Amino acid sequence: MRKSLLFLLLLIPIVSLAQVKITGKVINMTDTKPVPNASVFLNNAQVGNKTADDGTFTLSNVKPGKYDFIVSIVGYETYTHSLQAGSTNINLGTISIIPKTFQLNEVKIRPDPNRERYYSIFRQQFLGSSKNAAQCKILNSDVLDFEYDDITNILKASSHDFLEIENKALGYHIRYKVTNFNYNIPRVMLYYEGISTFEDLPGTERQKQKWHKRRQTAYLGSSMHFYRSAIKDNLTAENFVVMRLIRDPNPGYRGGSNNKYHQSLVNKPLNRNEFFNLTDREGLFAITFTDCLYIMYTKKEQDPSTSSIQALDMPNHATTIVSFEEPHAFFDNNGIIANPHAIIYEGDWGVSRVAEMLPVDYEPEVERK
Repeated sequence: MRKSLLFLLLLIPIVSLAQVKITGKVINMTDTKPVPNASVFLNNAQVGNKTADDGTFTLSNVKPGKYDFIVSIVGYETYTHSLQAGSTNINLGTISIIPKTFQLNEVKIRPDPNRERYYSIFRQQFLGSSKNAAQCKILNSDVLDFEYDDITNILKASSHDFLEIENKALGYHIRYKVTNFNYNIPRVMLYYEGISTFEDLPGTERQKQKWHKRRQTAYLGSSMHFYRSAIKDNLTAENFVVMRLIRDPNPGYRGGSNNKYHQSLVNKPLNRNEFFNLTDREGLFAITFTDCLYIMYTKKEQDPSTSSIQALDMPNHATTIVSFEEPHAFFDNNGIIANPHAIIYEGDWGVSRVAEMLPVDYEPEVERK
């Protein structure tokens, strides 16, 4: 028995030092020449690099999980490929990217008198209004393009290049290319998506310790924490309570103080198998429910800005109401929703924005008991 234990202990350093790599080569589809200096990265992760002069690249330190691999460079269409990283290296071979075609038209540039107002709305909704958001800075807002519909009062935005975001609260430099930002002002509903990459900000050891603690705080009770806990079937141990919320629209709702819904909470915790499903795809899981899910994280208090959802006489825990727009919402091993249109968050997760966003390959510190 001792010999077996010693053998396992000797293996541990070797396993922990093993690094999964992703390699490949990027070429121009038109002339098959290599494309140097293209950004290659795993979306929303801390893994990225540039292609060499011969178009080759290597991504190192890839943790197991499902990722979107991205190739991005000015003048070419963005290339996206979904992959599942395990314990063996991945060679993506030769990747052909398509040059963009530009139609030269006469362009008349007029300053938009409303741009400052649009940007103010965008910044608050994109970064959020938390303490973390107060320490976030967008360094190049000029890459944003806005479109506002005066009839529907919907603000749309996109970026023709990556936003450079400095998050001094969590210690990240984030490059985020906004592909779709849609904020419905009357309904106070926000949807945004894009591609991003994370880098650690340089800092002193004291700053790094603060960032480490704040990242842990941002993770605990988050949607990423919840979905990862659901996969491991340890929601209760991770301090989550899930209950059924029955909702019907209130026909008399006209805005203001009266309730938008007639709703009742079934004050009995749900079992995981009542809302969690496996799928036939490796590393992909599903969450579904006929009513809404009322999710409490009992180790954190509710943000005062979301106190309106506490009208059900429940404890003042951080609470999220999850409603479904589609039969299933799918998520991966990293705890990231694959079809975000399928789900709506109200409450704690609903006010979480880019200021609280962690890379998908983030791993929290395991609490010692």
